[in-house]
Amino acid sequence: MTDNGNSTISRRSALLGAFAATTLAAAPTYSNAAGFLRGAGDIRRIRMYNGRTGENLDTIYWIEGDYIRDALNEINYFMRDWRTDQVKVIDTRTVDIVAATHSILGVSEPYLLLSGYRSPETNAMLRRRSSGVAKNSLHLKGQANDLRLATRSVDQMARAAMSCRAGGVGRYSRSNFVHMDCGAVRSWGR
Repeated sequence: MTDNGNSTISRRSALLGAFAATTLAAAPTYSNAAGFLRGAGDIRRIRMYNGRTGENLDTIYWIEGDYIRDALNEINYFMRDWRTDQVKVIDTRTVDIVAATHSILGVSEPYLLLSGYRSPETNAMLRRRSSGVAKNSLHLKGQANDLRLATRSVDQMARAAMSCRAGGVGRYSRSNFVHMDCGAVRSWGR
């Protein structure tokens, strides 16, 4: 649920919370032939905080094989380009990779989202400031996230994400974050 400091609980969230209390958190199913399955269960959940907007996200977005459209809409809005306020549909494969990595790490703290979707304008601006920003970044397609956890190192997060064998994983140790995407399986950085 996206929250700007308000602590309202929707009826849907209460119902989903009841489901969550009776099921085990699941790792995702990747949709391609070489995909992965890590003990898929009944629910998938994602927890994040955005320091730029002050928003929190804690939502169950998949139950018993079905994505929940309202939850995906919340995720799309939460991962928007905060500089331009543009929203893009976030690829569910990326959400699944992020959720699976969180589960593998066995943490309850939310991710700190540094970058989700990036508009072409934002990506161009970031490219002018840093050589590490790709011209055709998967952030432009809603297929990548840059994330941080206070209780896990960049190396721990990257190894967990790479164990999914489902997309790209970049280590950015100097900046203390990990890039996760649903593109080709690859890794880079230290």
